[in-house]
Amino acid sequence: MHSYYYEDNLTALQAKFAAQKLAFAPAAFQTAKAMVDLHILEAIEDSKTKGLTIEAIIDKTGLSSYTVKLLVEFSLSLELVKIVPNSDPNAYVLGKTGYFLLNDELTKANMNFMNDVCYQGLFYLQDSLKTGKPAGLKVFGDWDTIYQGLSSLPEQVQKSWFAFDHYYSDSIFDAALPIVFKEKPRHIMDIGSNTGKFTKAALSYNNQVLVTMVDLPQQIAMAQKNPDLFGFKDRIETFPTNILNAGEELPSNVDTVWMSQFLDCFSLDEVQGILRKIKKYVPSHCNIFVLEPLWDMQRFEAASYSIQATSIYFAAMANGNSKMYSYSDLVSAIEAAGCSLVCAHHNLGINSYSLLQFRVS
Repeated sequence: MHSYYYEDNLTALQAKFAAQKLAFAPAAFQTAKAMVDLHILEAIEDSKTKGLTIEAIIDKTGLSSYTVKLLVEFSLSLELVKIVPNSDPNAYVLGKTGYFLLNDELTKANMNFMNDVCYQGLFYLQDSLKTGKPAGLKVFGDWDTIYQGLSSLPEQVQKSWFAFDHYYSDSIFDAALPIVFKEKPRHIMDIGSNTGKFTKAALSYNNQVLVTMVDLPQQIAMAQKNPDLFGFKDRIETFPTNILNAGEELPSNVDTVWMSQFLDCFSLDEVQGILRKIKKYVPSHCNIFVLEPLWDMQRFEAASYSIQATSIYFAAMANGNSKMYSYSDLVSAIEAAGCSLVCAHHNLGINSYSLLQFRVS
């Protein structure tokens, strides 16, 4: 674990400023979002090192003087923009933080996810923590979990949810697939298959393997409409089920189980139950691959921060009882269900995923 979790080197003044940033965090977030959505940052970036005055920004965006001054002034403190030295009147150029906000795909996925999926519902976080239910989900509908209502969410909310989910998982498949196929799988059960991103990647990687997609009925219905999978229909089976329902079975004709960003959707007790259920149906010595971004195994502080923040989404919006896990918590839960850790591959891909290989013992 990184040393910054043990050290507290801020001065009192720095710490107080950090506290003010937290106090005004909602205003900072919405200001940054407005600077992007109203194309102010884009206009400033286009000016390159010359910069734009307030009047020039007004001309290029069509916004009022009030709006531009309000947002640009706070954006100085947010380090989204900087003032060109010795300019008169002040000319504004893009700051480094503003550049990443505008151009970095990771930042775009995170910001749109927080704005469209989480922002309104996070007001009810404390209710979620008291009840163990996703109290914030009521801003979209009356479901027990967000997964039950995913296909019914507003279009923009769905778009941001899937963009967030796929950005993180898609980037890791190139690193993970050689590890999985080293075991020569013939039939993979993709649990929590979602729209079929991994299924497509696996079928494209190997032209012999079969994949059974396992997910909630509404998710399977969405996947069946995914044109990316149409060319693989002869090697795809689907198995709609709620894996938490004790009375529902799982496929048994597989030799490999794949779960990508799936177990973080459940409490540790539920994780144990899921693995016991898998163990009940799959053959002995079946390989179980678990792909997760573990917050305590990250190379960079920003990555740990983002993963820990995602846990708050799970509490307020997704299900009310799961989180992004540490390495030891997740491995302990899976081993308690009767599976043995074979090996762990950390820091895979640009987002530092961990691929954990277990075997039914």
